[in-house]
Amino acid sequence: MPIPDPMATETSEVPESFHEWTEELARQLAAEEEIELTPAHWDIIHFVRGHCKQNGTSCSARLMLKAMTGHFKRQGGKRYLYTLFPRGPVVQACKIAGIPLPAYSLDLSFGSVH
Repeated sequence: MPIPDPMATETSEVPESFHEWTEELARQLAAEEEIELTPAHWDIIHFVRGHCKQNGTSCSARLMLKAMTGHFKRQGGKRYLYTLFPRGPVVQACKIAGIPLPAYSLDLSFGSVH
């Protein structure tokens, strides 16, 4: 597995409008993340899009992860989400879902010595 470049996610482009997103675009974004989308991935992607449509994109990464973990608790919660999105369910799912990253979802200095 190649070492991910954190700036690649930070500077990735998302559609200007929530409604410009398509499943074909999601497949392209998933390929950039080296993820082959399965029905389980699509469930999470559609949940994230529905959550953002209902609540807006201004929630923090912590609240987004809490909502995702609660919704997918039966499948295994956070552990389940990380098996599908190993570089982070919030960052990768939001990118593939075509929505802006929630606040504090990517801290480039965490755990490093920049």
